[in-house]
Amino acid sequence: MLNVPSQSFPGPSSQQRVASGGRSKVPLKQGRSLMDWIRLTKSGKDLTGLKGRLIEVTEEELKKHNKKDDCWICIRGFVYNVSPYMEYHPGGEDELMRAAGSDGTDLFDQVHRWVNYESMLKECLVGRMAMKPALPKGMLPQSQVTDTLAKEGPSSPSYDWFQTDSLVTIVIYTKQKDINLDSVIVDHRDDSFRAETVIKDYSYLVHVALSHEIQEDFSVLVVENVGKIEIVLKKKENTSWKRLGHPLENHNSFIPKKDTGLFYRKCQLVSKENVTHDTKLFCLMLPPSAHLQVPVGQHVYLKLPITGTEIVKPYTPVSDSLFSEFKEPVLPNNIYIYFLIKIYPAGFFTPELDQLQIGDSVSVSNPEGNFIICQLQELEDLFLLAAGTGFTPMVKVLNYALTNIPSLRKVKLMFFNKTEDDIIWRSQLEKLAFKDKRFEVEFVLSAPTSEWSGKQGCISPALLSEFLKRSSDTSKVLICLCGPTPFTEQGMKMLHDLNFSKDEIHSFTA
Repeated sequence: MLNVPSQSFPGPSSQQRVASGGRSKVPLKQGRSLMDWIRLTKSGKDLTGLKGRLIEVTEEELKKHNKKDDCWICIRGFVYNVSPYMEYHPGGEDELMRAAGSDGTDLFDQVHRWVNYESMLKECLVGRMAMKPALPKGMLPQSQVTDTLAKEGPSSPSYDWFQTDSLVTIVIYTKQKDINLDSVIVDHRDDSFRAETVIKDYSYLVHVALSHEIQEDFSVLVVENVGKIEIVLKKKENTSWKRLGHPLENHNSFIPKKDTGLFYRKCQLVSKENVTHDTKLFCLMLPPSAHLQVPVGQHVYLKLPITGTEIVKPYTPVSDSLFSEFKEPVLPNNIYIYFLIKIYPAGFFTPELDQLQIGDSVSVSNPEGNFIICQLQELEDLFLLAAGTGFTPMVKVLNYALTNIPSLRKVKLMFFNKTEDDIIWRSQLEKLAFKDKRFEVEFVLSAPTSEWSGKQGCISPALLSEFLKRSSDTSKVLICLCGPTPFTEQGMKMLHDLNFSKDEIHSFTA
């Protein structure tokens, strides 16, 4: 009997911009929305053509099903008949056909690995890929030999543990110097303990069922100059442990981060407040049994059950205000995560999020994203181009740069919106520009009232060439860009036409 995974899936697009690969959406026919697909999967109709049977699929069999009306795709060892889903796919039929009759895992991961396809395609499951015959002991397939030889990733970490009468300390030796508190994510539920350490593009996991009970709260310490992480657990009873526990799935593994699944923990909604007429600031509180700090420029996924199905959307955390991170000292173990989220009345996810009451739960994933903080080091000029809620990743980038980059000469934000009422945190931005002379903000409106005296229009070469003035001919520059897909694509082209290099541009795309 096949063990079918049951995870969640997201809506077809995100209202926030996140740091991942972009994709194009195509217009869907009437009656082919996400909600229509959910209804179809719950209708009892046979979507696999196998009348409820699950089969083992060989590579030869998979290759036969490579047409639009007979399209099977393998993702992580499971084979799905995606023909019924063709007309519902926001990326279009051609995008799905790229993986027809083959293993589409890598292609899927490149485009939107955060999509929890297992739930969305649950009724399309044909079966599991048949296992290949085992190779003689000690032999590796040629591709794996090549991959192993070519791999130049960081050295594998290790871990150890020791105890006192009342404490158990788990020590992770990362063998890296650029480790800090947002490099490690810790969760424990019941007797399960999970600590994931992110090292460059790799993930090291300590995952054990603890041999004894511990208290809910714990502490995480990082010795940065030697790359050592200490996780201090409090025993429930002052007894000696003979062993830490027994290993759980992927314990002591060190693999590329792209090959890891998303892990969620339930957070509690503690506040929400209006920011504009359609945007709110949500505050979620981590459970005491979790340690999670989202790195600057990265995003997480929020997960909610909607109409019996779990829906996932990506959002970039912000500070509670533009000034909060300037307070000293900054608390290292912040238990709150803030999100600026635009509510779409006709949307699928945000109205449900807006209906949550204080105290309700929202599942929050581990962070993802390709923004690297070292891009800001030794920076002299930072330019931020944001449209609408594309402002969200700029908040922490802006805060971090002004607080931590001594070489910084200026930060300029060009903020595109439709009307004055749409501008998020306008008064805070103006106050910050007044207090810190390195910071400037320009608002650009596409549909202003007659009273508006500022800039108007959309992103254009003329606006950018005037805005993007280096403080000197040789100054180190970074331009961050975020907004709806057309805004981002047009902006990227204009920046290249203005002779900015790839290394000088970071795009947060949908």
